[in-house]
Amino acid sequence: MIRVSGEGLPLAEGLLNPNAPISAKFIWIGAGVGALIRPLGGWLSDKLGGARVTHWDTIVMIGATIGAGYFVSLANQSPTPEKYFLPFLLLFVLLFATTGIGNGSTFRMIPMIFSKEQAGPVLGWTSAIAAYGAYLIPKIFATQIKAGTPQYALYGFAAYYLSCLVVNWWFYARKNAEISC
Repeated sequence: MIRVSGEGLPLAEGLLNPNAPISAKFIWIGAGVGALIRPLGGWLSDKLGGARVTHWDTIVMIGATIGAGYFVSLANQSPTPEKYFLPFLLLFVLLFATTGIGNGSTFRMIPMIFSKEQAGPVLGWTSAIAAYGAYLIPKIFATQIKAGTPQYALYGFAAYYLSCLVVNWWFYARKNAEISC
């Protein structure tokens, strides 16, 4: 079971950690940062190109996700897991920032990739898939937390982000890509 948790929640074998931060106090930060920074992704895409912004943003996202998973793993093995909360929190905020920037850059790329007639429906479909992700990611976390291995969720997300990086690079960011944005 994850040890870095809310106040008074069990560590393992029914033990309590009175030093655990109250995670509910921090939940709003990620969503707030992601939402506020989203326009930066679109603005950067206008200046540098959507595929380039998405590419480098995804690399940072992969690193932040692996780093967060690493600190969760360390916390799960430590008698004082609360000492890993701050680096985990900072990496998680970075992860939310990169998802906001990536969201902005991806949505900026769509009208460049698709015709005027197709761009609207593709934006709608992409929004629906993004909303599904906002449902699915917490479900995956909950399953892995219950299993005592939340770091596996993070490592799985990193693998997914790597697949997104490859797709973006192949179709849009590489030299001589079919579509350049």
